[in-house]
Amino acid sequence: MPDEIKRTTLMVRDAERAAEWYATVFGMRRWFDSEFVLSDGQLAAGEIGDRTRLIIMQCKHERIGMIGLLQWLDPPRPAPDNLPAQLTFGAPIFVVAAQDVRATTDRALAAGSRLHSSPHPWSVQGADGVTKHMIGASFWDLDGYFFEVNEVTR
Repeated sequence: MPDEIKRTTLMVRDAERAAEWYATVFGMRRWFDSEFVLSDGQLAAGEIGDRTRLIIMQCKHERIGMIGLLQWLDPPRPAPDNLPAQLTFGAPIFVVAAQDVRATTDRALAAGSRLHSSPHPWSVQGADGVTKHMIGASFWDLDGYFFEVNEVTR
């Protein structure tokens, strides 16, 4: 049986603000919220003794598709001066199945997202060889993570 990737954790500037964004834009709910002190070298960031906060947001599945929002509280970790304007190696692309891509995009923009691509029709051949028709859009969240949002139309 293969391993299961259940969560992606993102470093964010403000965990509370990021959690509000994920709740507003995607309807995710807060599953976990705790401060903790780094006690070993498992993370490739920070130092032993750093105080952090982790909020885990959950979609409708109970175990997969969660997003962790990790903020350094003490000492705070500086964020880059400029958030990305294009994708680069090492940067994830989150793909979201939306019920209404236009409404999701509107919520993202109202919550402060930067738009890359407005909702538009497009098609792709699926893994089963059948063409899927969709409406898609893309944008960045408040910390510069990129989201491709799609709604299957037929």
